[in-house]
Amino acid sequence: MKQWSPTLPISDKPRYVEIADAIRADINAGLLLPGDRLPPQRGVAQDLGVDFSTVSRGYAESVRRGDIETFVGRGTFVRSPATLVGSSGGAEAPDPRRILEEDPMMNMPPEPQDPALVARMAGGLSHVAANLVPLLRYQSVRGSVADREIARVWMQENGLSFAADRFAITPGAHTSIHAILTLLSEPGQTLLCETLTYPGIRAIAAQLGLRLVGVPHDRDGVSPEALERAITEHWPAALYLNPTLQNPTTKTMPESRRREIAEVLKRYDVQLIEDDAYRFVASEAPAPVSSHLPDLAWHIAGISKCFGAGLRLAYTTAPQRAEMGQFSQALRSINVMASPLSLALLGRWIEDGTAGEIQSFVRGAAAERQELARDILCGCFVTGGAAEAFNLWVELPRGTSRAEVMGRMANRQIGIMPSDAFTVLGQPSEALRVCLGGPIGLEQLRDDLVALRDAILRKDWLG
Repeated sequence: MKQWSPTLPISDKPRYVEIADAIRADINAGLLLPGDRLPPQRGVAQDLGVDFSTVSRGYAESVRRGDIETFVGRGTFVRSPATLVGSSGGAEAPDPRRILEEDPMMNMPPEPQDPALVARMAGGLSHVAANLVPLLRYQSVRGSVADREIARVWMQENGLSFAADRFAITPGAHTSIHAILTLLSEPGQTLLCETLTYPGIRAIAAQLGLRLVGVPHDRDGVSPEALERAITEHWPAALYLNPTLQNPTTKTMPESRRREIAEVLKRYDVQLIEDDAYRFVASEAPAPVSSHLPDLAWHIAGISKCFGAGLRLAYTTAPQRAEMGQFSQALRSINVMASPLSLALLGRWIEDGTAGEIQSFVRGAAAERQELARDILCGCFVTGGAAEAFNLWVELPRGTSRAEVMGRMANRQIGIMPSDAFTVLGQPSEALRVCLGGPIGLEQLRDDLVALRDAILRKDWLG
């Protein structure tokens, strides 16, 4: 093992970026040679007098740059010259200004760190670069013919039907929902949803002057009987549902309940907005509710939850009764078009198989993190933590408040949101959404989950 410790430069960069910079500098100077094994992270942390998590992030950043690689059970090694990226005038080095901003409160997929997969992902940019000039032009508000054909292939590979005359690629699910509601509703009308729901729909409803009404649920999701009562009481503009890996509870509505909900909506001629944000993450989700409502349902299959929040794209299918010209106009007034640069990158990933690799990684990494959380938080009142979900839903024990737990976790990297952000009906419960994905590494996640366990169980609260 190389007896090495980084000499950190004096700069205004975060410490973890300085560690990655030092690794690259020592590779360029010949102090670290291909195949050299780096010291364990805890030892480096002791030498530098910094937190273990800082070194962990520094190593992860160096892996992302392609300078080193990590093997489970073996350690971390300097990569060979044939695979080094940007160390001597090759690819451009990452710009630290592009990697510092993050919001751990958001529900993000785990980030890939395997150099081979990251390299494949980066390879898609060569396709974007080769077509850069035409990709900077205006394109169809619903996506180009080529991108729509690529979307058809991806949707069908994932068990979704494709209707070319009722399909649009939009700049994300949020934009689709906003555009749909401008067509279906007027200020003052009611929009039905789950009693715990995606915060984005609350923001959109407030902006459009709509009144959100939560429909009570049981363990399978929205209750058909409660839905029927809510419809006859409020005669809503639509029902909004997130039935697969529901945010925040992580529950997936079973097929039988989906059919029951569809029957109620048919009976009362109420349209459905199905926000299928996790459709490409869930490997065994039932067919969408909208598949039982071709004349009434809008289906939105988001892209960002599988590939990353920066890829603001969504595949949206309109009901047969929808006037696509009006929908296109609504989209155009909100966001003009989906980014052709993003569409070209996603298209190349789908065509060369990278998309499938990312999908497999995200599913596996999410399951690994859920297993880690189950082991650490056993007995901590976790009621929602599906295997492929990016978050947990924790209902706190009597006498423990969400404010107290969040206060105890304030300086941690793990993202925690209180129930207030999701609650539509009644007073918010003492519950938290705990995010397991995003840039946080496994070691830091383990440490933060242990701290969360202690906060929930009130260990050392009086110490």
